[in-house]
Amino acid sequence: MAEVLVLHHGHGLTAGVREFAERLREAGHIVHAPDLFEGRVFEKLEEGIEYAERTGFETITARGIAAAEELPAGLVCLGFSLGVLPAQRLAQTCAGVKGALLLEACLPVSEFGGSWPQGVPVQVHGMDADPFFAREGDADAARAFVGVATDAELFLYPGDRHLFTDSSLPSYDEQAAKRVEHRVLEFLERVR
Repeated sequence: MAEVLVLHHGHGLTAGVREFAERLREAGHIVHAPDLFEGRVFEKLEEGIEYAERTGFETITARGIAAAEELPAGLVCLGFSLGVLPAQRLAQTCAGVKGALLLEACLPVSEFGGSWPQGVPVQVHGMDADPFFAREGDADAARAFVGVATDAELFLYPGDRHLFTDSSLPSYDEQAAKRVEHRVLEFLERVR
């Protein structure tokens, strides 16, 4: 069993993110899903991003890091889109993180110090024509990851949807999301 910190996207801690976390629990993992938006859930992604901008991306990231500090070492950090900010930062800068799962976003390794820690596996998942992931540099950052990290995998899915893994949003793609979930569960079995 792995212990997983799930960090939500720009809509907030939606029913779809909670369902994803629950499926990981049902598979036997310990899962924590803190609310980085302090109870706010936004119908439109733009509203959630505006909230994050007003609050400060550094503050949102700090909330995710604070949630991790209350948990034991050996976490796997899983971020959905905006949640990748704290997930990737934790994986890159905090000793004892066992792995990272970056869903629908990826930052350049240089964002948090320039190197990926040895022995920390990472998976990145995104759609190949997602306007946020494929066209704003995330896919390029993920490809670079695969080139520098010793245990890094990039999975691209056909389509142009952002947040395709959240079953509570119109952008949900059941077939692709099921493949993501399957690969995430395999990853968790490997790193536990």
